[in-house]
Amino acid sequence: MKHYEIHVTGKQGIHDPAGENSLHALGNLGYEGVTGVRIGKYIQLTAEDSVTEDEVREMCQRLLANPVIEDFAVSLREA
Repeated sequence: MKHYEIHVTGKQGIHDPAGENSLHALGNLGYEGVTGVRIGKYIQLTAEDSVTEDEVREMCQRLLANPVIEDFAVSLREA
């Protein structure tokens, strides 16, 4: 079995309401030095050995991420 880690983040310049709300809340809690927060997704995908990294990238393009507004990075996690 293969274990992949997928990190999905909003593209630069795309409005991130969750990140903005978190930044505001951190300021309210007294964390003055925080200047930006971006919220994304972390996906763990387990697949048969026959599934290639290119196929996982295709899964991201077609379903797991929205390539219009999100970037993603795929890495094979060591077992």
